Amino acid sequence: MISGRPIPYAGIVLAILTAAVLAATGSSPLLALAALVVWIASFWLADPPPPAIAADTDEGLRLGPAAMRDLIEHSGVTMLMLDRDRISIANAAAREAMGGHVEGQDARVAFRHPVAVELLASPDGGSATIPGLTGPGSLWQMTRQPIDERYSMIELVNRTTEADIGKAHTDFVANASHELRTPLASIIGYMETLADGGTGIAPEQAAKFHATVLREAQRLQNLVADLLSLSQVEAEKHDQPREQLDFAALAHQAARDSAGAERLDRLNLPERAARLLVRGDRSQLEQLVRNLVDNALKYGAPGSKVDVEIKRGKPAMAVLTVRDHGEGIPAQHIPHLTRRFYRVDPGRSRAAGGTGLGLAIVKHIVERHRGRLEIASRTGEGTTVTVRLPLAH
Repeated sequence: MISGRPIPYAGIVLAILTAAVLAATGSSPLLALAALVVWIASFWLADPPPPAIAADTDEGLRLGPAAMRDLIEHSGVTMLMLDRDRISIANAAAREAMGGHVEGQDARVAFRHPVAVELLASPDGGSATIPGLTGPGSLWQMTRQPIDERYSMIELVNRTTEADIGKAHTDFVANASHELRTPLASIIGYMETLADGGTGIAPEQAAKFHATVLREAQRLQNLVADLLSLSQVEAEKHDQPREQLDFAALAHQAARDSAGAERLDRLNLPERAARLLVRGDRSQLEQLVRNLVDNALKYGAPGSKVDVEIKRGKPAMAVLTVRDHGEGIPAQHIPHLTRRFYRVDPGRSRAAGGTGLGLAIVKHIVERHRGRLEIASRTGEGTTVTVRLPLAH
């Protein structure tokens, strides 16, 4: 190599042979030497050859189609290469998101959205947010980078989850604000009446006002406690507990504690089952059982029994089942029961002292413990909630 260029051995040999022939045919030795020098020097004075990676004769595309596909195929980002308006290459992520048929399709047909079509027509490329690209509710960030007049690269980033989280946070703040304002407004209203009325309020009426204020204050306290519990469970949801606990003993005691002395006669709780070791957070599992039993006692028919069963299930699961004998829940409500502040009957829930967060907390506790939550109900027959937790190995 000389100055980064390969030595042209074959050309040099040919130049020497040419000079030798000139000398042998009677030409001037000076002429033969000059021809030799000029020929050899021309190898380094000429422009260098084009790069070896030019594998395609198409103008501007230095990497061939196969090499380009290999380059982007396994990228975690959804990427497509366009040949003018046609999708010539779609990597694995793009085929999964948009379908394998997308290769060879007109990009304007594949993307459809007016904003995407406008971005495809822009000579300078750019970025835009495209809703509904892969289905209702989806949200994608689309970036187009022109390579030359013919080729361009499309990059797609899925923003659906971020948008859903943002909406959930907004809804949560709005719902929490409403739930907090309601008892506070009631407390303030009754206390202002008591303060303004002074001694003119009858003792029976004042006692009724005081009882209402106490009830609303307790409701506010329960709401704040549930909000804190939900926040803590969500913060720890990726941290799987490691402590081994006897779930049978824990659930048996937590169910009795939830019923309390005044409701214990309504609890149909068999004798404690054999040991069921799970990896769990004791306080959270106790809260899970208390929430389910308390809900069943609140919303079951007055005086009716609540059946609690704790057993070993397959494959290698600890199974808790809580069943009430109440009015049941219409089928359209069941998928939404674990949403924050969701209530089938808001008036009845508030009258019973519910915060609308009990099942949301249960769901997050079950997820943290890598378990499954199942809710089944029939109108007029009651509701059954089943929790399955993996046994410790």
